[in-house]
Amino acid sequence: MNTALRVLPPVLRDALRGRWLLGLLATLLLIGELLLRFSGGGATTRVSLLDVVLILTPLIGLVVGTMQVHHAREMTELLLAQPIARRTLFVALYLGTALPLAAVVVVGLLAPFLWHGMLLGDALVPMLALAGAAAGLAMLSTALAFVIALGADDKVRALGIALGVWLVTAVLWDGVLLLLALLFGDRPIELPMLVMLALNPFDLARVLLLLGSDAAALLGYTGAVVQRSLGSGGGRAMLVSLLALWLVVPCVIAARSFARKDF
Repeated sequence: MNTALRVLPPVLRDALRGRWLLGLLATLLLIGELLLRFSGGGATTRVSLLDVVLILTPLIGLVVGTMQVHHAREMTELLLAQPIARRTLFVALYLGTALPLAAVVVVGLLAPFLWHGMLLGDALVPMLALAGAAAGLAMLSTALAFVIALGADDKVRALGIALGVWLVTAVLWDGVLLLLALLFGDRPIELPMLVMLALNPFDLARVLLLLGSDAAALLGYTGAVVQRSLGSGGGRAMLVSLLALWLVVPCVIAARSFARKDF
């Protein structure tokens, strides 16, 4: 771990030099400011921010994580020539990519509310939950990006796969589920819907944040199935467990791929 901490600073500096961080921060700050000005900072604003987080954070995490693996190839080869264990180097590379993204997302979400004095009272816990979920999605999508980039040597191909994963999971998934519900609505499809929900970490995060909240009407079909089958408490426990698996499993797969990869 000490070795990983020594390797982490140059990786962080390399990530912080990228303009994508400033661009993402500016985008989130602008969106938050506009939403606060025009919708007043209530539950509607938080739901709108949730939509932004669920679309933008996975996109940036998948794209930047994929590009970072290929961009850092020369530095990786140089560090591998040193007496550094591959898994230690992987931890440094992963954290050096994921932590700045998570930090920027949290700051971009909370700063407008803090500036306007709205991180108080009933808004505090939902906003902290949203920021925490956004940070988790940043870590998770970066882990998925590492799996993709380490499995595809060609940068263009890896980027295409990453964009395809984002398009399916963050954009098209709800439409597919709605179509299945319409086609097979006269049959018991609760279990298949729960399985479909478990296969999409971004949908898991959406349902987790909306479950039992004032905006529960926006849960969608899968969220309604979770609430009806498990209740709010049991549903949250299941969703948190599945999201933890979605974070750990890609990290383990990526670490093993990195350990075996011939650079």
